[in-house]
Amino acid sequence: MLYTSVYPSPLGSLTLAADGDALTGVWFEGQKYFASTLHGIHAEADLPLFRQCREWLDRYFAGRNPGATPPVRLHGTPFRMAVWDILKHIPYGETVTYGDIARQMARLAGKPHMSAQAVGGAVGHNPVSIFVPCHRVVGTNGSLTGYAGGLDIKERLLRLEGVDMTRLHRPEQP
Repeated sequence: MLYTSVYPSPLGSLTLAADGDALTGVWFEGQKYFASTLHGIHAEADLPLFRQCREWLDRYFAGRNPGATPPVRLHGTPFRMAVWDILKHIPYGETVTYGDIARQMARLAGKPHMSAQAVGGAVGHNPVSIFVPCHRVVGTNGSLTGYAGGLDIKERLLRLEGVDMTRLHRPEQP
């Protein structure tokens, strides 16, 4: 059985999903791939896990490092799981590039290189926003690109964490 709860963040409603023991999804209302892990029957509930998540999110949106994340259970291809594991280790208030992750993935796979675009696809399908911090991944040239919740939210999350935004920019519009 899957359970859901809604958290009213300052950036819009977040839907939390869990299997009872761990988070399986967190999405901003209307974001790309919204509710992608909510297959089958699910019910709204007030689980202890959701209370823990709300406390974590309260600290986060207050601009403080919220500490260790509540339990997260991800399901995906081995490639996506490896990328998401790298995301979980990006420190609060820091960014890495898609190229950085691609180089790390290539090392793990024993290959000379890995596609940053393939990494971007995996990052973009991360089902647990904020807790698995895909918003901390930026383009090699410093562009704020590729966030399923939208670039406005990505920028606001990075500012909230105190990221130095002087070296980051929005992609140029055609």
